[in-house]
Amino acid sequence: MALTNELNYLKNLNCADNECVLSVYLNTDPANQDQQKGEWKIRLKNGLKRIQEYLEASGNEDQIKSYKRLKKKVDDEIQSNRTNLQKSVIIFASDYDDLWSVHYLQVPVETSFHWESYAVTDQLEELQRDYPRSGVIMPNLDEVRVLDTSLGELHDERTYMFDPGNEEWTFKEGLASSDRIASGASHVDKIQQRFEENRHRFYKKMATNVEKLKKEREWQEVHLVGEKDMIRTFENSLNVKPAGMVGKNLNNAEPTKVLEEVFN
Repeated sequence: MALTNELNYLKNLNCADNECVLSVYLNTDPANQDQQKGEWKIRLKNGLKRIQEYLEASGNEDQIKSYKRLKKKVDDEIQSNRTNLQKSVIIFASDYDDLWSVHYLQVPVETSFHWESYAVTDQLEELQRDYPRSGVIMPNLDEVRVLDTSLGELHDERTYMFDPGNEEWTFKEGLASSDRIASGASHVDKIQQRFEENRHRFYKKMATNVEKLKKEREWQEVHLVGEKDMIRTFENSLNVKPAGMVGKNLNNAEPTKVLEEVFN
């Protein structure tokens, strides 16, 4: 489940008087000056260790047993994904209600560790305000990629392909980059001149799809990514003003790379 959709559940989770929820916010941003040598590893180790020391001092054997199990699960999860880390990791874990929520985000957080009777969601709520549900639109000659995102996390991807025969846009969800290249290369020469001459009209049709998605997905923002002349043309076709524009051709880039450019 997307992290933004979990927020209400997490806010209502409560173990009453029993501390049982481990909340982890770990900054792993390699661009951060404090992360040049992988300092997140030390912060992870020390943060988890401090909670264990606190529990051992309290003498609550049930909590110590539960925490040690969750601590190992959290450490194993992050260590096994250390080569694929983005800017941050957020984890909520508990034996209560079998909670296990792990998210690798393209936005930074402030490192902190919590063992409470509830999930500590303050940073998550702040991120939701700073990085709202958004659509990232990537217009190219005969295709438009659409990324549905919030908190720098990808929810859905679809690619609209232009059919020159009936002058309509059709979509396929999660189209792989290799498929995009093969599909685009097979007929791009055929429609290039015609598309260039009618780009505004063709993009206007696509803009209608984007505005429909904005309403359905409850996007608060729209971002455009692509070659400058194409995103300018697409911008003029939209009835909504984009929150941001990135003038780079990232059409065949992985979604994580695209989101990194958008939210940097």
